[in-house]
Amino acid sequence: MKTFKTIILTGFLSSLTLTSCSDDLNIKPEGKITPEGFFSTDRAVELVNATYNNLLQWQQFSFSWIGVSSIISDDADKGSDPGDTGADKDKLDALTFTSTDPSFNEVWGANYRGITRANTAIGIISSPDVTLDQDFKNRLLGEAHFLRAYFYFNLVRMFGDIPKLDRILDPNVPEDLAAVSIRVPQAEIYDLIIADLTFASENLKNKSQMDVGRATSGAALTLLAKVNMYLKNWNEVKRLTDEVMASGQYDLQADYATLWRESSENGIESIFEVQGLGGPLNLGVQGYVVTQSVRGQWGWGFNTPSQDLANAYDAAGDNIRKNATIIFGGETMWDGEQVIQSPPNPMYNEKAYISRVAETFNGNDWESNKNIRVLRFAEVLLMNAEALNELGQSSTALIPLNKVRTRVSLPDVLTTDQTQLRLAIWNERRLELAFEHDRWFDLVRQGRAGQVMRAAGKPFVDGKHELFPIPEAQIDVSGGALTQNPGY
Repeated sequence: MKTFKTIILTGFLSSLTLTSCSDDLNIKPEGKITPEGFFSTDRAVELVNATYNNLLQWQQFSFSWIGVSSIISDDADKGSDPGDTGADKDKLDALTFTSTDPSFNEVWGANYRGITRANTAIGIISSPDVTLDQDFKNRLLGEAHFLRAYFYFNLVRMFGDIPKLDRILDPNVPEDLAAVSIRVPQAEIYDLIIADLTFASENLKNKSQMDVGRATSGAALTLLAKVNMYLKNWNEVKRLTDEVMASGQYDLQADYATLWRESSENGIESIFEVQGLGGPLNLGVQGYVVTQSVRGQWGWGFNTPSQDLANAYDAAGDNIRKNATIIFGGETMWDGEQVIQSPPNPMYNEKAYISRVAETFNGNDWESNKNIRVLRFAEVLLMNAEALNELGQSSTALIPLNKVRTRVSLPDVLTTDQTQLRLAIWNERRLELAFEHDRWFDLVRQGRAGQVMRAAGKPFVDGKHELFPIPEAQIDVSGGALTQNPGY
């Protein structure tokens, strides 16, 4: 269902394209935004929709994000042609990147633009001068808080200590002007994320076909569980995932292979998706599909599955997920389309595939109808399993873990040794969630990024590569006030 996709894209988005004294942090120069003109329900909704719209932007969810969340990992190679660097994707793949490489500045700026839009929505809608039904007002605020938490979660995982912008900033106020250049400790950012998601979980509605695409209480609880997983707050992870599992709103889709097709968008397994709207509005996630499609046939061919990932599927006997995740040269796709016999790369990302004959396709490769799955129920089960194992309840942890494996016809894991089961759960995350933008961050939080990346032939430096460099462009704009991460 694409109802929300139309709603989200018909707002006054251009009115929230904010200029700034630091373009990427987007301080609105007018500073004092008054609620006049935003009293109507439609105008309040448009403020929140503008924040959702940030998810569709090239800088937010496309080439640079693909680079820093996927190409950089052991699951993927740069792809494309050897001479096509993708600006810096060759350096991301080889772990030879520096603070001047553009991908880092793009993801920094895009996430802070999303935060600024969320702050604008929160600041205006929460004003006592804005007269809306209180439940509806709280729901809109819940959506804005959820989105702000999502953007901050991206940033804190990438860069560590970062500027904390939690309100509408006025560049005429010295404290506000300084805020964009002060890195606060990660713990303070995580406190804000947890507060945002707690508010969202308490004020958002359950999943409903009336509001497809909007953040829900289940989405807030799931993202909150994921945040706590990164913080190793295992009791909270268990509590939150138990709540999502007990809600009855979600389940595993029976057929893993169909999860990334249009027919499965916003389905039983979906908890939160970025909503793409290709035809006829041409307002999808900019460049997400074309950058990853088969080179020489449908696209640019970046972010290709690594042989290491293919070997991991083979080692597990996991043919279902392997075939649903990897496109091979010469393959006949599920829709009957034939992949060219000898493309420049032997493998491509099938989770980014869109059918030109069996799904909505208007000939626009740049902005397609493809949704991006951000949170889904399989990850809830795996987080629940990991929490149970870390809490010493390894026998119980087998239940959610094996539910995920049963779906793809794999035998049950039987070990209750905590260390062995931990590795099994981590491996299950890799096979289940490949190309869903988690692998690199998983390895870092697990404390084994160096070991795994070096084994894959990538020169990971302990104490450096756990965080990305603060973009040099941002340091320059701050006049040197922003400090650099170690090793850069």
